[in-house]
Formats: sequence, structure tokens, C-alpha cells
Amino acid sequence: MKQGMQGSVGAEPGETDRRRGGGGERGGERGRPREGEYDRLRERPGGAEGADRPGAGEGADRPGGAEGGTARGEHTHSESALPRPRAAVQRSSVRGQVLAALRTALVTGDLRPGEVYSAPVLAERFGVSATPVREAMQQLTQEGAVEVVPNRGFRIVERGMRELAELAEVRALIEVPVILRLARTVPAERWAALRPLAEATVRAASSGCRATYAESDRAFHRAVLGLAGNEQLVRIAEDLHRRAQWPLVGSVSGARGRAELGADAHEHVALLDALIAGDAEVVRMVVGEHFGGAV
Repeated sequence: MKQGMQGSVGAEPGETDRRRGGGGERGGERGRPREGEYDRLRERPGGAEGADRPGAGEGADRPGGAEGGTARGEHTHSESALPRPRAAVQRSSVRGQVLAALRTALVTGDLRPGEVYSAPVLAERFGVSATPVREAMQQLTQEGAVEVVPNRGFRIVERGMRELAELAEVRALIEVPVILRLARTVPAERWAALRPLAEATVRAASSGCRATYAESDRAFHRAVLGLAGNEQLVRIAEDLHRRAQWPLVGSVSGARGRAELGADAHEHVALLDALIAGDAEVVRMVVGEHFGGAV
């Protein structure tokens, strides 16, 4: 920084002489590079850094000075701004973690339908500030999981069987034709590669943890649809799938919930067996049953 101040001060006499039409020995030697030096500084990696160059005032006057990065003021400004992207990335990371935790709490029923939760209370629970919680809740609002209650917080949306049936119908309209098409075109070995994902859903279902099963369930469907090579399809289908996993009003966990999850998981295995065998009729039957009772 001291060097930059000296360079600016050293340029003033020469700058004054040049504007008067003089030339000035000090201005010619210290106030600016010698003839042709600008071209060499532009070609040198890093511009004029580490070499004698004009002060900030001259860099601003010269056309393209700011873009060329040769003025000391511009270089210093870019360095002072470096910490800001790091802070933004960190804040986004916290928001993402909070969002994932809130989604898990939705699936497990820790966030109860119809209840209102304030951002400060949730922030204290997660050990973070209220800002990333509000941002995550706004995302869930866009997804339809919660709704804003002015001056109070966020209410968890109450859902019934009708909405679940509508989601299952839309998912079927999107996913069933794709799976039936893939059944005719994807070779058996590629289906066999999905076996670990199908078996993971069975293990998750046996644990009885709806959040664990929800993740493994989406992973299996995402991998199946991913074989179509359509990223937009995968994104939209997963959003619908996630919504279908939110609990209903008055839903209960326990043995009944574990049985439902187990039946759903075994349909994954049955579907994969039929796809590997190339049995289109069984594929159609299993897919129809699966989306008719999707969790």
C-alpha cells in the first residue's frame, strides 16, 4: 500500500508538466513508463503490477484504464471485495442445511400440519440465526409445504387424501409413460446397476424411519428417470415426489407406517426385476400399482 501511495505522489509533477505541455524530467522518468511501456505492461501477465506505472488519476483518465486493471485504485478495490463471495457461499450453505433439516422434520411429522412456527424459535432449535431459517421457510412456501402467517411465522399446510391422490395422478401421468418407454429401450445390464438403490429402499423401510425412506425412495426414482436423459423431467418429477411424501393430517407412525413403507419398497424390487427380464406386462402392472399407492 505504501508503494502505491509513493507512485501516485511521484506522478504529480510529471502529470502537471505534461498537461502544461512540458515533459518534465521527473515526470518522464517516474511519473509514467517510457515510450512503448504501456504496450509491454498490457501484454505482461498481471498488467502493471510490480512495475513503475502511472498513478490512479492517470489510469482513470486513460481510455480502458479500468478494464485493463493497471490503475492501483482498481486493483486494490478488487482485492478488498474478495471476502464477500466467501461469506455468501457460507450463508447459502447454512440455508441449505436448514432447508434439508426442515424437510426432514416435515416428513417425520416433527413439524405438525396446522401448527405455526416462528423463525426465531426454529433458529434457536437449529443453533443458527433467524435469517437462513426465514430463507428456507420461504423456499418451502414456494413448494407449497408452508404458508406465511403475518406477524407470527409460518403455518405447516394441512393436507388430505384428495391432495395426495392428485399428486399420485400427476406423478403417474409423467413417470409411467417414461418408464414404459425406457423398458423397451434400456438394456438389462443398466437396470441391474440400479439394484443397490432398490435394495436400499427395502432396508430403509424396515427401519421405520420415514425420513430415511423418503431419501432412498427419491434416489431410486431419480435414477430410473435419469436414464431418459432429461434433466427437466427429473427435476419436476422429484419436486412432485417430495410433495407426495409430506404427512397427512392425523397421520400416524409405527407398525402401520412401516408396513406401508415395506410394501412400497418391495414394489421397487419387483419393478426392477420385471425391467431386467424385459417383461412389459409385469412392468405395466407394477408401475400402475406403485403410483396408485405412492407414499
